[in-house]
Amino acid sequence: MPLRIARHAPLLVTALLVLLVASVRAPAQDTRLPDIGSSAGSVLGPAQQSEYGRMMLAQLRHYGYVLEDPLVDGWLQATGNRLGAASDDPEQRFTFFMMKDRNINAFATLGGYIGMNAGLVLAAETEDEVAAVLGHEVAHVTQAHVLRSVERAQRDSIPILLAMLGAIAVAQSAGGNSSDDAAMAAVASAQGLMAQRQINYTRSNESEADRIGIRTLARSGYEPVAMASMFERMQSASRTNQGGERERLPDYLRTHPVTTTRISEAKDRAERLAGASVTGTVSTPGARRTERISIDGVVVPDGLGAGDNPLLPAGLSLGGGLDAGERREFGWARERLRVLSANTADAAIREYERMATAAPLDDAQRYGLAVAQVRAGRGEPAATALAELLSRNPGDVWLEIGLAEAQAHAGRPADADRRFEALLVRMPRHPAVALSYADVLVARNTPEAGRRAQEVLRPLLASSSGDPAFQRTFARASEIAGDPARAGEAWAEAAYLSGREEQALVQLNTLKKREDLDYYARARIDARIAQITPVVLELRRQGIRDPDLHRRR
Repeated sequence: MPLRIARHAPLLVTALLVLLVASVRAPAQDTRLPDIGSSAGSVLGPAQQSEYGRMMLAQLRHYGYVLEDPLVDGWLQATGNRLGAASDDPEQRFTFFMMKDRNINAFATLGGYIGMNAGLVLAAETEDEVAAVLGHEVAHVTQAHVLRSVERAQRDSIPILLAMLGAIAVAQSAGGNSSDDAAMAAVASAQGLMAQRQINYTRSNESEADRIGIRTLARSGYEPVAMASMFERMQSASRTNQGGERERLPDYLRTHPVTTTRISEAKDRAERLAGASVTGTVSTPGARRTERISIDGVVVPDGLGAGDNPLLPAGLSLGGGLDAGERREFGWARERLRVLSANTADAAIREYERMATAAPLDDAQRYGLAVAQVRAGRGEPAATALAELLSRNPGDVWLEIGLAEAQAHAGRPADADRRFEALLVRMPRHPAVALSYADVLVARNTPEAGRRAQEVLRPLLASSSGDPAFQRTFARASEIAGDPARAGEAWAEAAYLSGREEQALVQLNTLKKREDLDYYARARIDARIAQITPVVLELRRQGIRDPDLHRRR
């Protein structure tokens, strides 16, 4: 696939999937008005919504748009789950994922899949502001806005599909530069039509998503005023980012227009919610947590303290401010994203050097610089900086993992192993601890290290089975350990999760022919083949084939 076409491939694939869902799966239009509610739920069932959301995420992974990092993923999913549990549909399952792009953007799609660009986190000043955007996108899902947009797409999905497929057919027959131009024209046409539908969708649903989202924000213990402050930050970006492509309007504002009225409404809602809640701090010998607690309209008399209410725990005190641990973790996550979204580790280091000329780096920025140094192979200075940060923040898992990785890169494997082993004792099922340690072990490329990496990862096989990075590391560890059957299974799973379902099926069928498989391995492989086969058949029915697989043939 030419580079210019590949750059737009995820958009093309996603558009085709969504529009194909609307045209093929949707029932015939009924001219009668419904008695009550929306008919959107009849377009796709929950299982179908989840499958199409998974397919979209898999394609984004395949083209390298998704940022895969266990620490960032854990922070984002925990933040999202906190909002989802407080939403209007707490039983809805959400999958939150981070994109590498530094443009300010976030989106929700079928099945509760919500993506956020690294640029949005870099633009935020607090975790509450990130949560405000996530809460807004959660509301789009719980209020069925995404599903309703698919329902409306019934009316024009067939013309769009025909135009796109016709242009692609012309591209395939033309060859050379004409092929590039025709395919680009197809993508551009689809982008224009989809963008207009998205604008129409946001104009009719943004107010509801704001209202529901800010309520979810307050219910989950975040500051409701953060939605207005994030809107103001985006509006400021839209006013200052004028010029060429690199300084264009933030993508999020193209589909979520921010106006003065919208900001004022968000502030007004935040003030009203603040009057219906109090801030509570719960303290234990080892931790302290501060959250906003809804009182559902009950007025708290002046001077009422925690000790005046026998129903409240004795350690509860009324006060303000975020818990220091939460503020610190957001800082680590934001700076880690700064490094992982940079073009190279050296580019990230230069970025921190420029920041240091303007003002001294704070602790979070020093952590980010150390992460960049580790990735650039400069383990010793990173270890020194992380050890100093850890002395001020004892027990912090982000710093502990960073220091262990720095020690490994500095040629101190024994120190790294001791630190990782201590972390495993403390939190044996922590995905970031296990995966980071396994990566360090796999880099040694010895059978002993491979077997230890398998032992570290095996307890997470069930809970982390949907993580392609986990599957790739487990596959490599199994190869090094001399376990080809487990390696083959993991490589196939990684291919499936990365949008290569057909390749995964071929790999499993090839693996099944091995004569050294035991009964249990053969049973696992047979079961997975039975699960993947219908997905591949459905993709073939829609005309979607794996280009790499068929090119080799």
